[in-house]
Amino acid sequence: MASGHIRSVLVTGSNRGIGLQLVKCFLEKPNPPQVVFATCRDPEGARAQELRQLASKHPNLAILQLETTDEASVKAAAKKVEARLGGAGLNVVINNAGVMPPCTLESATAKDMLDVYTINLVGPMLVTKELLPLLKKAAHGSNQKGMSCGKAAIINMSTVLGSIEKTPEHYFAFPVVSYRCSKAALNMLTKCQSMGYKDDGILCTAVHPGWVKTELGSEQADLTVEESVSGIMKVLCNLSEKQHGVLVTWEGNVLPW
Repeated sequence: MASGHIRSVLVTGSNRGIGLQLVKCFLEKPNPPQVVFATCRDPEGARAQELRQLASKHPNLAILQLETTDEASVKAAAKKVEARLGGAGLNVVINNAGVMPPCTLESATAKDMLDVYTINLVGPMLVTKELLPLLKKAAHGSNQKGMSCGKAAIINMSTVLGSIEKTPEHYFAFPVVSYRCSKAALNMLTKCQSMGYKDDGILCTAVHPGWVKTELGSEQADLTVEESVSGIMKVLCNLSEKQHGVLVTWEGNVLPW
């Protein structure tokens, strides 16, 4: 079983939904990270109010402005992360920011597809690429054997809707073509990262959070945000090289690509 204290974690899209709840759960841990980086596009906006309230109570919470699809914004955020870590590495990056607009085979346009790909695929790629030196520093500086979130990990928030093998089971209930295709691409990115960063000891895993009652998932969803994230937190604690380059559910079950 994987173990090890997570000393630092960065969560994108953390002003609402799953991202916000992940931040809360990390802060509420009995042995919380020394620093939790919570990123969002507009830290001063109304939608980040709850995040700012958390920061007023938790000195280990650092809110960062980050537009994941803007390379300059990503580079600026990475420099702030490096400065705050003060020479230490970054243990975990959770690429959570994403969108799921209505999109069918009949309605899809080139712009629809490219916009969603940019946010759901290119964003996580840019964020991970820029933070990779800090992830490597954490991995190389760790005395832990194997792989774990306590050492260094890239967690890409994916979905069963991006599983090609599972598509026949729920396509007609959730056509959302641009979202499905972008998440299938994110799954491929996760697999590529697992190959490219294996020798560095960086764990790379995609996580399906379930169908969750968020702005993205709607109120018809099966799970509350609290239920989903509670499961995800347990999964993160137990990830090891067995889940490297794998898509797992919020309950820890493996899903086919």
